[in-house]
Amino acid sequence: MEGDTGTIGITDHAQQSLGDIVYVTCQVGVRVELGKSLGSVESVKAVSDIYAPLSGEVTEINQSLADAPERLNQDPHGAAWLVKIHVSAPAEIQDLMSAAIIKLT
Repeated sequence: MEGDTGTIGITDHAQQSLGDIVYVTCQVGVRVELGKSLGSVESVKAVSDIYAPLSGEVTEINQSLADAPERLNQDPHGAAWLVKIHVSAPAEIQDLMSAAIIKLT
């Protein structure tokens, strides 16, 4: 989070489960709801929805993934973020898990 803007991506575990990622689809201007699809990721195995961890509006997409979606496999927690959203329900942030908690489960 930076102010009221959240940067959204997928976890390292998700990219490992998906395998080689070949296509990503997300759109600017789309209003998203917590738990609902905000786009999709296609791998050599399957097409999977990307579920919004927060409600808001997509304000930016990572254009570098259009030409090189495989970056999601290389750096999912860094440069290969998917979208930025203007968060409309800041209280939802309290329910997010940290990477440390995810590794424990």
